[in-house]
Amino acid sequence: MISRSGWLVLLLGVACCVPVAMADEKKKEVGDKPAKAEKEEAKFAAKCPVSGADAKKEQTAKYKEKDVYFCCEKCKAKFEADSAEYSTKANHQLVQTKQFRQIQCPLTGGKINKEQSAKVEGVKVTFCCEKCKGAIEAATKEEQLTKIFSEEVFTKAFAAKKADGENGDGKGKGKPKAKAESKGEVIE
Repeated sequence: MISRSGWLVLLLGVACCVPVAMADEKKKEVGDKPAKAEKEEAKFAAKCPVSGADAKKEQTAKYKEKDVYFCCEKCKAKFEADSAEYSTKANHQLVQTKQFRQIQCPLTGGKINKEQSAKVEGVKVTFCCEKCKGAIEAATKEEQLTKIFSEEVFTKAFAAKKADGENGDGKGKGKPKAKAESKGEVIE
C-alpha cells in the first residue's frame, strides 16, 4: 500500500508532467506545416489568358522571359501563334502570379501612392491619386484590364521581378528602379 506521502509525490509528478506533454502536442500541431511545394501549389491560382479557365502550372509558355500558364495545350498553341492578341490578359497574369510588379501609376506614369489602390480582376493596382483610382473603379472589367494591362501601359507601369529576388539594382529584395517617362525621375 502507498502511504500518504507516496500518493502526494505521485500526484505532484503527474500534475507536472501533463502540462509539459500538452505543450509538446501543441508544438507538434503548430510545427506540422505543409511542405513548401504543397504551399506553393495551394497558392497557385491563375486564369488562362486564352479561354479564361483555370490554368495549370504544367501548361506554360515563355512570355517576356517569364511563364504564362494555360488550361490546355490548345490554348498554349493559340497563344504562341499570336501572343499579341492575348497580351493584355497575359500581362495581367504576370502580375497576378507575382512575376512582375508595379513601379508607377499606369494612367499617368506618376509616383504611386499606397493609399490609392483598387483590385482589378484580383490584382491590387496602386495609383498616383484619387482621380486615377476613380477612373478605374468607374470602368467596366474589360476597360480596367485594357487601361492597366495593355501592352503600351504595361511596359511603362510594371517591371519584371528577378528570379532570385533581386529588384534590378543588385541589392536583393525591394522595389525595382524605373524611369518615370513623364518626369524623368527615378521611382523607388
